[in-house]
Amino acid sequence: MDFSFTEEQNKLRQEVRNFLEEEIKKGYWEPACDAWVQSFDTGFTKRVAQRGWIGLTWPKEYGGQGRNHVDRLILTEEMLRYGAPAACHWFGDRQVGGAILSFGSEELKKEFLPRIVKGEAYFGLGMSEPGAGSDLASLQTKAVEDGDYYVINGQKTWASCASFANYFDVYARTDPEVPRHRGISEFIVDAKSPGLSRIPMTDITGTEAWNDIFFDNVRVHKRYLVGEKNRGFYQVLHQLDYERSGMERLMGNYPLFEAIIQFAKENKLSQEPVIRNKLAQLQIEFEVGRLLIYRVALVMEEGRAPNWESAMSKAYSTEFENHLAGVAMEVLGPYGQLMSGSKLVPLRGMASHSYLGSKGYSLQAGTTEILKNILAVRGLRLPSS
Repeated sequence: MDFSFTEEQNKLRQEVRNFLEEEIKKGYWEPACDAWVQSFDTGFTKRVAQRGWIGLTWPKEYGGQGRNHVDRLILTEEMLRYGAPAACHWFGDRQVGGAILSFGSEELKKEFLPRIVKGEAYFGLGMSEPGAGSDLASLQTKAVEDGDYYVINGQKTWASCASFANYFDVYARTDPEVPRHRGISEFIVDAKSPGLSRIPMTDITGTEAWNDIFFDNVRVHKRYLVGEKNRGFYQVLHQLDYERSGMERLMGNYPLFEAIIQFAKENKLSQEPVIRNKLAQLQIEFEVGRLLIYRVALVMEEGRAPNWESAMSKAYSTEFENHLAGVAMEVLGPYGQLMSGSKLVPLRGMASHSYLGSKGYSLQAGTTEILKNILAVRGLRLPSS
């Protein structure tokens, strides 16, 4: 097996690195943990769009570059390596645009894909509900037909990037009489729609990256139905296969990983055998996770959804991220507990942020238990009961 990259891919990686280092040098932003979902910078998104780095794999007719999935993964890897503030375009680029491309009408493709590519359409996710988190098939939000419209009523919770989004990718029940997996549909909903309201949710790290969203007789024209009516559950499974590649979880806190290694060197902590071994073990785990994720990209290049491969890489990457947070706190000792803004805080508070955030990593984008079940049933072909 050849693990090397092409000359063109190496050139792309260096081009992205040069761009990001120049951004940091100019003081536009600082590397941060979980920046892909928590750092909103419309200016950065516009500058990325100008380089053609949004919708990289999409057809050129919709503004994309028509490049392969390995190229896109290289771009993603470098964005995460530098902790770039990419949250504005992340979900539109990573999954919603792909869902529109795979299932949407030609009208939807022409309306949204070029705008995502230009960094003009920001998407939040409307999946989880108070009574339906990882079990999406249990959702209760309803969409009822009324002439040329659907009328949506219900609530979404932990809606990713909802504070700044101008559109939501929403899943609602359109047929309550059929088995629960078969009566869900997918919609694109304008965030300014009458009857739609948002309440910010501040997580344990003090970050407002999610919202509760309420739908009170929100009218959505039928042209904003994505794909077929009642096929939304199957469409979201396809979408989640791409969401769960794992790179965000493996490298979401990479700025901390890099900083803790440098901290250990500068303070001669790396001379301590226990700390040196812990950091070496993290590096080994990181390299294994990276290979798992690149395998996902290669599966996508084969033209099939990376179902169990994505589940494996995401579950593995979540464990790495939790391990990283724990080691960082051990290396820094009591100082690791200090939050950003504290006078004596080391590494700009990234350790405490990562440690607190790690408590939810095994839940986001599917619980680890569900991912293990996917791997067991679909990867290992074990009986489901």
